[in-house]
Amino acid sequence: MSSRSFGPDTAGRAEAVPPTTALRLGTRGSQLALWQANAVAARIGDAGGPPCHIVVIKTSGDQLQQAPLSEVGGKRLFVKEIEDALLRNDIDLAVHSSKDMPAVLPAGLAIGGVLSREDPLDAVVLPVSVRLKADPTSVSAGIDDLVAALGQSPSIGTGSVRRIAQLMRIFPAAHFTPIRGNLDTRVRKLDAGEYDALVLAAAGLRRLGFASRIALRLPAAVCVPAPGQGIVAIEIRAGDNGAVRQAVAGIDDPEAHAALDAERALVVALGGGCQTPVGALASPVDDDTLELVAAVISLDGSRALRAHGRAPRREAAALGARVGASLLADGAGEILAEAHRSLNGQPSTLSPQP
Repeated sequence: MSSRSFGPDTAGRAEAVPPTTALRLGTRGSQLALWQANAVAARIGDAGGPPCHIVVIKTSGDQLQQAPLSEVGGKRLFVKEIEDALLRNDIDLAVHSSKDMPAVLPAGLAIGGVLSREDPLDAVVLPVSVRLKADPTSVSAGIDDLVAALGQSPSIGTGSVRRIAQLMRIFPAAHFTPIRGNLDTRVRKLDAGEYDALVLAAAGLRRLGFASRIALRLPAAVCVPAPGQGIVAIEIRAGDNGAVRQAVAGIDDPEAHAALDAERALVVALGGGCQTPVGALASPVDDDTLELVAAVISLDGSRALRAHGRAPRREAAALGARVGASLLADGAGEILAEAHRSLNGQPSTLSPQP
């Protein structure tokens, strides 16, 4: 596998790949993105597919490292330039963290396959000097231990409005601060005392060798993860019925793909916005059944709506739509509209939680 890079400030057009059968695989250049790209390339090769030529594309999100996502346009900042390159035929496939993808893809693009899902939960990372009594491998490990260790008003590093909205129900006096950059940089800032804790996706921590730093996995009963969290998605051109689609389909994980379909359908049913306080997690009940748990939370944590449902795997998208409709019937639309107004700088009618 070889690699090269280009960015949005250089017209984003890749030079021609040498005349080989290699597939041009587009990705961001972060540690986690490159792990994902190399994992996809390796799996395609192991399945007998063609070699992959990795093309690193610098996205707008990579150029705005200091700004909170909610202030600079949301998560699509991390995929737009890559999707544009795919539509221009500058690359043959794109690899993303699926939670970074818009709920509705640009016309002409499709998710051709996904890798098996890593741990989908959020995880708390504490400074090296702090230890919890609870067993970090247990989903039911004690939130009480976490509160006792951090106190009532800790400084928590996270820029996710979904995480903040749910964590405020545990830490109503916490100070939440956006933290971006590569994972090792974030952990180094934590250990230097800039934060009392970080809340990150367990999947990224595990994939990059930081599993030992997970102090506590947050159960979905406390913090429902982001739709698609822990799933690596492979995006292709919708009309590509040749070698690319065949190579990607050959490594697709049907169980993870069905879970992603359910979670993305839920987001579409709720309006499809980026950086909204929506959590969703679809989990297999048995070989043919999915259970979807979802939540919509007000930004200050004062209101939380939850819904769940089950369906055969083949009806994953319908399950997501049904659970989304249930949340809307319970008043989720009002919560999301208020969140949208607040995140876009319009006056809020909500009072901060004491």
